[in-house]
Amino acid sequence: MKEKTPLVSVVMPCLNEEEAIGTCIKKLQKVLIDNTIDGEIIICDNGSTDNSVKIAQGLGVQVVHEPKRGYGNAYLKGFSYARGKYLVMADADDTYDFNEIPNFLKKLIDDKNDFVTGSRYLNGFEIKSMPLLHRYIGNPLLTWILNFLFGVDYNDVYSGFRAFSHDAYRRIKPVSPGMEFNLELAINAKLAGLKIAEIPIVLHERIGKSKLETFKDGWRSLRMMLLYCPNKLFLGPRIFLFILGMLVHF
Repeated sequence: MKEKTPLVSVVMPCLNEEEAIGTCIKKLQKVLIDNTIDGEIIICDNGSTDNSVKIAQGLGVQVVHEPKRGYGNAYLKGFSYARGKYLVMADADDTYDFNEIPNFLKKLIDDKNDFVTGSRYLNGFEIKSMPLLHRYIGNPLLTWILNFLFGVDYNDVYSGFRAFSHDAYRRIKPVSPGMEFNLELAINAKLAGLKIAEIPIVLHERIGKSKLETFKDGWRSLRMMLLYCPNKLFLGPRIFLFILGMLVHF
């Protein structure tokens, strides 16, 4: 007998999140029950050495393992196990309000969008828990560069709270192993011609230690965007060399 396909698969990567993961799973389970959403929860452990896996298994959710470290690696493995018609990605550090999941689904199902990202900048800038460097420089700058290079209009390209159809995910075909996985999703959603939307979300103070490496992850993200868009990257130098060549010729 063929196993029933759930409406939603919620996938969360996990690396030593024992302080928050139990709270996150319980909140997710409550949201699914309260809103009568047929869903599954998948935790992808990325090499935790604390009690994260034990806590997750004790709460009855599916736990898969990805030994290769990396935010993107964890999601790639987690999504490979997801069976839902729609996929939701979120962090296991209690920063996001899972009560927003029905709003994501409304944008996908009722409004016929393919790719919906939560924006921390659309709700009166209520992101006080984000480090100042990320809030005012890093995230806005990367968002502006991505919008400029790819002709999109995102407000928050580094949000970790997103939802998309399983079909959209297949069309996006992400491969990035690290934090730049988030940008690849945003870029490829545009390149694949998907219908994109943003909804406002609020970022809460994370529980536990952040795994983000500001400058290393920022450079990897910038490098990926430039490599994805070589025509614009080399347009300026090409024009300069063309003009220089013409001047030399004459």
